[in-house]
Amino acid sequence: MTYSSSRFHAALTSGAFPVAVSLARHDLDLAKAALDGGAFALKTHLNAYHRATGTTFGTFAQERPFFEELAGLGCPLLVMAGQETVPTASEMNALADLGFEGFNVYIDHMQPHLLQSRLRPMPALSSTSMPETLAGIAALPGCIIEASIMPFERYRTAMTETDLARYTEVVKAVDVPVIVPSQLALTPADSIALRAAGVAAPLLGAIVTGDTPQSMFSAVSQFTRRLEAV
Repeated sequence: MTYSSSRFHAALTSGAFPVAVSLARHDLDLAKAALDGGAFALKTHLNAYHRATGTTFGTFAQERPFFEELAGLGCPLLVMAGQETVPTASEMNALADLGFEGFNVYIDHMQPHLLQSRLRPMPALSSTSMPETLAGIAALPGCIIEASIMPFERYRTAMTETDLARYTEVVKAVDVPVIVPSQLALTPADSIALRAAGVAAPLLGAIVTGDTPQSMFSAVSQFTRRLEAV
């Protein structure tokens, strides 16, 4: 599959280290606050239970009105496409028509029709992923890897040197962009260390951003200001 050039992938591969934000819930004010804070891209969810927040996201038909509003913001959009249930081929086409650039699922939930869509794949590793799993993901043409490698008991804890070494191992093992989601309580200083390790972008979620427009703007702007100062 050959994917058209997209703003998010171009930013990842240029070394720009764009800040992406995963929305804690489907709230346009939350999305606007992320962009006002300097976020480059937004990630939303479908067909999923989000462990970090306890939020359940619905089907494409249920979430489409929000996606149409979100598309009006003009930023790169990504979607966590689901777990056991994922969008149909026609729904993936509709997401592409709305301007979504990439989709994300754990590799165990990948289905063949997803890889035939116009959305660039962004498979997620898990805490139990083996080296051969990483190699298999990296072989997918045009992919981005989400290094969701922290076990649930580590959620909301500080990033350690051991954690940074694990992220570095993932980066060194593949020749595709690697993004790191904030399963840990990442700080702006951590983002500098991740960038130095070769990570292509941080993906800031509710553990870092909170779930209000005010907390979102504050957290994202702290990251973007710190990165701009380097």
